[in-house]
Amino acid sequence: MPSQVIMPKLSDAMVEGKVLQWLKKEGDRVQGGDVLASIETDKAEIELEAFGSGVLRKILAAEGDTVPVGQLIAVIAEPDEDISSLLKGVPSAAAPAPAKTEAKAAAPPTPEVKATPAPAPPPAAEAGWVPASPIARRMARDAGIDLAQVKGSGPGGRILERDVEAYLATQAQRLGGAEVPEGAREFEDKDLTTIRKTIAARMVQSKAPIPHFTVTVEADMGAAMELRKSLNAIDPNVEKLSINHIVIKATTLALQRHPAINAKYQDGQVRLFKRVHMGVAVALDDGLIVPVIRECDRKSLGQIAREARELIERARNKKLRPDEYTGGTFAISNLGMFDVVEFTAVIDPAHGAILAVGAVEEKPVVMNGQVVVRQRMRLTGSFDHRIIDGAMGAKFLQELKKILENPVQLLL
Repeated sequence: MPSQVIMPKLSDAMVEGKVLQWLKKEGDRVQGGDVLASIETDKAEIELEAFGSGVLRKILAAEGDTVPVGQLIAVIAEPDEDISSLLKGVPSAAAPAPAKTEAKAAAPPTPEVKATPAPAPPPAAEAGWVPASPIARRMARDAGIDLAQVKGSGPGGRILERDVEAYLATQAQRLGGAEVPEGAREFEDKDLTTIRKTIAARMVQSKAPIPHFTVTVEADMGAAMELRKSLNAIDPNVEKLSINHIVIKATTLALQRHPAINAKYQDGQVRLFKRVHMGVAVALDDGLIVPVIRECDRKSLGQIAREARELIERARNKKLRPDEYTGGTFAISNLGMFDVVEFTAVIDPAHGAILAVGAVEEKPVVMNGQVVVRQRMRLTGSFDHRIIDGAMGAKFLQELKKILENPVQLLL
């Protein structure tokens, strides 16, 4: 029975995907689970697997095409199966010949298809198809190099990350000392990546309809810094705690004590979430993604630290699964590592609030009538005024400040 390959919907916000590379060609025999293509979604690059077995009879979306979610992009079927009914309504440029002619043309003898070895890199390049991993493909695209010029060291000549790195190193040596040609343009126009297009659309959806208001507090982080230092000194093999891990746990406790903040506006109603699924903003070279630590309210500080590290690492390598960056109920954005002391963050339309975290800085403050130097950090909450009032947001931040200044609560 023919198997339809469609552009998958991998998140609530995803409306389209981009075909980066076909890893199989028309006429190739595939099995269920084989990787057919590399797809760029609104959040990451994924490998699209086949759900059925047979011959890849028809490819309906070329590399580089952006395709709506749910649209047919390929058909897998046995050589003698009629697939003409599946191809009705596809764009004319991709439309097949009549059923009998198409079936005959796309049906080489089965033994011959099975015996055909994986093509070597030169024939593949001549055909316009270059086998490469998603990471290698992205690296080549970002560097502006032609993958056909790179020699692959993977199975069947597939180009891997290390191959692109080696090629770039070789090119750098060749071009060392070369001058920029006269008359070169002083600017470059680059297409927005899929993730950047999604960010742009989401920000418009957020800032236009959501009436933001912001509140800022400043917390004394002396006790929290001491706690972090003490816990990290206990066992060198245990996951090291960062200030961000402490803020995540403290924010979770504050949300449990002020559940009205762990909510969102939903079709004229307030949706209150029973669990805290914490989104943690991660900056990428071409955008931003927010992996989600699920059920933070049920996890210890150590568990949060381990899971946050793993999620952030996969996010930076664009290896997150869709369920790992959707379904959050609150989000934290920390720019302290960039020496930013205060900023305001934009609320994701799926949430009712977001916390912006600045750097811990030493500054003079007055305590008990004396000027002393303390470690301070500013926290700014952005709130959806449709469901959260000023006093509600202020009380939540006040609670968060108390927890950070008395961090033993994080261990209870």
